[in-house]
Amino acid sequence: MRLALALGPAAAFLAAAGDVHAGPNHVVAKPAAVADDAPRSAQIVAASIAPKRNMSSAAPGMDTEGEFTAASRLRIGSRFLPAGVASERGLQVRTILAARAISAAFPEIHEIGGCRPDALPWHPNGLAIDVMIPNPSSAEGIELGDRIVAFVLDNADRFGMQDAIWRGVYYTPGGSQPSRLGHYDHVHVTTTGGGYPTGDEIYLR
Repeated sequence: MRLALALGPAAAFLAAAGDVHAGPNHVVAKPAAVADDAPRSAQIVAASIAPKRNMSSAAPGMDTEGEFTAASRLRIGSRFLPAGVASERGLQVRTILAARAISAAFPEIHEIGGCRPDALPWHPNGLAIDVMIPNPSSAEGIELGDRIVAFVLDNADRFGMQDAIWRGVYYTPGGSQPSRLGHYDHVHVTTTGGGYPTGDEIYLR
């Protein structure tokens, strides 16, 4: 089920998506489908104060505003995505959202690489994460990586997904094709970034 919550004016994040490896798209692998009850969407919104309810109809002795505020906080808390296993230092907002959502949906993941020096711009600019797969050559590890790719594709619009690479296949929202880049021990995910965080972002499921 997709969950979305508008707390205030949505923060606008604009970035240009580029295709890292141009070439004809043809599907060569289909990642495993995500279970129907798995988390499927996430959202970034700007922090704001909950609106006040009209107090004129409140019953005597009832703290309607306080109850409304408490209920709002409860709803926010249940949908809030806390920081996951990835270091968020140097990451852009859509990359942070993807990292947090993957951490929440896949507790089996204990390591996600983020911003680091590299000859290519994706990691240094906070646009990419590496989701390290436990026992990546085992049947369980391969299946886990496939599920993560499927999850990222399912949330491509939310994450601003540019591409993912896993086990010699390059995935984009438009399809997949063979890749010589390997990535047999981790799923590489690139986003369109959306800009660096200001500290006011709230990341929701």
